[in-house]
Parts: sequence; structure tokens; C-alpha cells
Amino acid sequence: MNYQKPKGTNDLLPGEIEKWQFVEETARLLFADYRFSEIRTPAFEYYEVIARSVGDTTDIVSKEMYDFYDKGQRHITLRPEGTAPIVRSYVENKLYGPEYPKPYKLFYIEPMFRYERPQAGRLRQFHQIGVEVFGTENPALDVEIMAMAMDFFAQLGIQHVKLVINSLGDKESRANYRKALIDYLEPLEDQLSYDSKRRLHENPLRVLDSKEKEDQAIVASAPKILDYLNEVSLTHFNQVKKYLEALEIPYEIDHTMVRGLDYYNHTIFEIMAASPGFHGAQSTVCAGGRYDNLVEELGGPATPAFGFGMGIERLLLTLDAENIELPTMDVLDAYVVSLSDATDLESLKLVQAIRGAGYSANRDFLGRKAKAQFKSAAKEKAQLVLTMGETELAEEKVNVKEMSSGHEVTVPLEEIYENFDDVFATMLAFKKGE
Repeated sequence: MNYQKPKGTNDLLPGEIEKWQFVEETARLLFADYRFSEIRTPAFEYYEVIARSVGDTTDIVSKEMYDFYDKGQRHITLRPEGTAPIVRSYVENKLYGPEYPKPYKLFYIEPMFRYERPQAGRLRQFHQIGVEVFGTENPALDVEIMAMAMDFFAQLGIQHVKLVINSLGDKESRANYRKALIDYLEPLEDQLSYDSKRRLHENPLRVLDSKEKEDQAIVASAPKILDYLNEVSLTHFNQVKKYLEALEIPYEIDHTMVRGLDYYNHTIFEIMAASPGFHGAQSTVCAGGRYDNLVEELGGPATPAFGFGMGIERLLLTLDAENIELPTMDVLDAYVVSLSDATDLESLKLVQAIRGAGYSANRDFLGRKAKAQFKSAAKEKAQLVLTMGETELAEEKVNVKEMSSGHEVTVPLEEIYENFDDVFATMLAFKKGE
């Protein structure tokens, strides 16, 4: 029997999960400032939802999806990315109705699943933070969402990032460019990698995204998509650049960046981490763009949209590379030390009363000596230790110690039960350095 976690997955254990919680809460607070609401979709979808949205020829659909037929012979896939399920939900629940705000702003924090070779920052079950906005084609929205992503990294203290943008244009611009690219690549087909030969006629723009050296040498001289933008597309892209400059957000243009999904059009972007501790390499930690046709393709009304996704695992690697220590809320407000079996009941009541007042509290359940209990209190970083012995019980009092300063007082039990707020504030006034 194999009682181990599946390859490409991780257990998130205490001591590590606190970092995840901090990152997620930072996202929730920031997104609330931008008036986003959270959405959660099923972990699996009908295969057609993903294949239709992402594209049959993409690596996600052709190589990486966990798809299967369930007991009812329905073709199901585990969710490989966030946008398609949310668009499906947007259409199915008619979130475009007049009773909903425009634009309609959503965010998600959910696990995704792809079958690929596990490596640092790339797992078979991974986790994404992402946003999707529906209902406006205004280029100012593109810039606002990119600015929000950059703001998120700034709030986490990540400094070594850069914004890279490109435009895929509208359908007309993309069709014209696709033809020009095929015309350029076909005479060089024998020199392309195996995957790029396959993509040449299925999805030629993906050749631009190849990491193979032989492909990169060819791509370096390929036609540039920005030269094929029609007036509408060029105006949109110029507005994006103008607004980024107005917000003083530095950016670079990469004409070979296409993103790996078929639904993108107009603005696409990546945020690259280039932390010194990241082996000197750049890595994409956030990516997204505009997708104005996907809602309609999944049966909804014509609805422009924009979004991004970022992998939490890769984000945590970036934080480690920049030696950023995230604050964790692991301080215990109060620890109750019980000195005998006779005080066990009162100790239980004390702990529950402190929790009822809105504070964190813990106690010993192993019948250990006072010294061992104080060690546990110190290990849990308790701010106060309340000691209950038989003498204190008889006198209806409890000894309270502020651990940082060592200051101790004896307090009537009635004060703990009726006004722990004042007791806590008074004792913390004795903390060292305050």
C-alpha cells in the first residue's frame, strides 16, 4: 500500500500555512479596496467548458488536463485554470443582469490541477489568486487591474518585479498577423522544434512563446504583432501605455509574449520576478489580459472582460528569494496554569471565559508540573500566564503574570470573569520597552 501524498502535491502544515493565510488575507483586503467580491466555483467542470474556452490546441487541453468520464459517462475535468469556470458561472447565473453592478468585479483563491512534471513553483495541484472583471472595454480598466496587481506585490514587500505588456489586437488584427507569421515560419519549418512544428498551423502564435533555443533564434526575426494592429487595436494599446505612464508605473513591451490561452485579445501582461535570490532568473508570478469574446462563446451576451491569475506557490518562492519574513499571528493572549486536580474545573472555566471575552487562550491537559506548563506558555508566546492553585481557588483569586516584564499581580476571579478587557490592558502596560 502507498500511504503517501500523490506526486506533485503538498501538505500545507502548521508553521507554513500561516504564510499562505497572510498572503490570502492581504489579497482579500486589497481587492475589497477595489470593490471586488469573492466567488468560488466547483473543483471540476464539464470538459467542454475548458476545451471551448482555453482552446483545443493549447498545452493545457492537449497535454495537462486531468479529465475523465464519471459513473454517468459525463466527460469531466478538474479545474486547470480560473477564468473559464468563472465565465461559465457568470453566464449560467446571469450575473450580467441589470440588478448587478457594471463593471462586475470578482476574485478567487482556489486550487487548480494540471498534469505536468513537478518542479519548484509548478505542481499538479497548485493554488491561484485571481481576478476577473466583466462589462467594460475601457483601457483604463486594463491599467487599473495591472496597477492593483503591482500594488499587491508592493504590500507584500516584493521589490524586484517588472511589468511586461503586449497587445494581441482584435480578431482582424490577429488574423492578419497569423497569416504573416505562418508565411514567415513555413520556409523554416524543418528548423523548428517538434512542438513548434505541431503548433505552426494549429496555433502559430504559440511558437513565439517557445523556450527551445532553435525556436527562439527563429522568432527573433519574426514579424511583430504590433506592426499588424489595426486602428482600433492600436488606439487601445496606446491608451494603455498612456495611462500606465500617467500612474508612473514602469513597463516594458515584449512583442513575443502571447500567453498560452486562446481567449486573449488586446492587452496582455506578465509581472516578472527577478529577485537576486531567484538564481538570477526571471519568473512570471502574475499574468493575464483582456478577453472580450469568451462570455459570448459560452452562451452569454457580448461582454468585454479582463483578468489575471497568480500562483501562490511561486509567489512564496519569490518572497523567500527576497528574504521577506511575513508576520504571523501566533501570539497567545493568555495561558492558564492549573496546579492540581482540584483546580482543573476552575481552570477550564477561566480559559473559556477569556475566549468568550474575545481573546486567545490555552491550558495544559496532560497534568504536567507547573514548570513544564510555564515552558509551554513561553513556547506558545503567551503574553499573560494565569496560575490557579488550591490557595487561589479558596480565596477566589488568580495570579496573573505579564511574561515580557515578569510583572505579577493577584486578581479576584470576579474581575477575570466580568472585565478581562481591563485586566489584559493593565497587565500589557508593563510590557518591556513600552
